[in-house]
Amino acid sequence: MREIGHFIGGKPVKGTSGRHGDVFNPNTGEVQAKVAYASKSEVEKAIANAEAAFPGWAATNPQRRARVMFKFLELIQAEYDDLARLLSSEHGKTFADSKGDIQRGLEVVEFACGIPHLMKGEYTEGAGLASISIRCASRSASSPASRRSTFQP
Repeated sequence: MREIGHFIGGKPVKGTSGRHGDVFNPNTGEVQAKVAYASKSEVEKAIANAEAAFPGWAATNPQRRARVMFKFLELIQAEYDDLARLLSSEHGKTFADSKGDIQRGLEVVEFACGIPHLMKGEYTEGAGLASISIRCASRSASSPASRRSTFQP
């Protein structure tokens, strides 16, 4: 029987709590896998690992982050049918519905790959009126000052 563990620090980690839950195939009602429940120490290790990784990721420029997302996109595309089969078996969807869900997820990843371009300001000269778009990086995304605005002199 397939065992599902954890993923901590970029590596698969087998659960050590001794507790697990059944993963049912909704199409047949059969148990198809066992998922490990995390112990308190495993959760704390995952949190500590994520906290340690955050400063480096936050300091990574958007273009490098986009390259990581492009690689993620390639991996999903390479495993498209296998992911759809897995989604179908764990959620009771038809294979075609599962492929559609994955496609919608891919569209989100594709959008994320274009974020560096969206973060740039724009300047257009000779378009009749000068138009400038400025992004204020020091504001939160929800603040009005961070939204794109058009200045026309």
